[in-house]
Amino acid sequence: MKMNESELILKAQNGDIAAFERLIESYQQGVFNLACRMINNHDDAADIAQEAFIKVYLSISKFKGNSKFSTWIYRITTNVCLDEIKKRKKTKAFSLSENIETDDGEISREIEDVSANVEDNLERKERNRAINDAIAKLPENHRAVIVLRDINNMSYEEIAAALNCSEGTVKSRISRARSALYEMLKNTELF
Repeated sequence: MKMNESELILKAQNGDIAAFERLIESYQQGVFNLACRMINNHDDAADIAQEAFIKVYLSISKFKGNSKFSTWIYRITTNVCLDEIKKRKKTKAFSLSENIETDDGEISREIEDVSANVEDNLERKERNRAINDAIAKLPENHRAVIVLRDINNMSYEEIAAALNCSEGTVKSRISRARSALYEMLKNTELF
């Protein structure tokens, strides 16, 4: 028997793990994509998405239906991403040229050689990298609205609900973020 989203939510709120798993299946890619764009790291995004779904599971009983379920999930994901960004700002950066100290001595860092990629995908990857790097340089509040609007295709209303601000604020942030992205990317050879 196929259940609609509201039935799955109700069952999940009553502790039905199978219903919760079915409920979040359709959101897994969107949550991962949001985390990937916010964090700008594929591997870390998978961990963030996992953490976001754990938070969704632990707090699903608090979901009251005042917003769309997708908006609620993306709000949680955005908050997990912003927490990670804040945590990273506090951690010390390291040089890739420095050796790693181990109990057995020093070892050098190894960086994966990506030069063997197919040439057809190289330009697309470079363009995506440039965009992702530019998005990563945006202030956190601008990064969030760009990812939610231009990548996750959320409405202004949904973004406002997810970020707990007005639609006017969302539109203003999107405009400023797009202008900043344009300025960062306009002189690159890829655009």
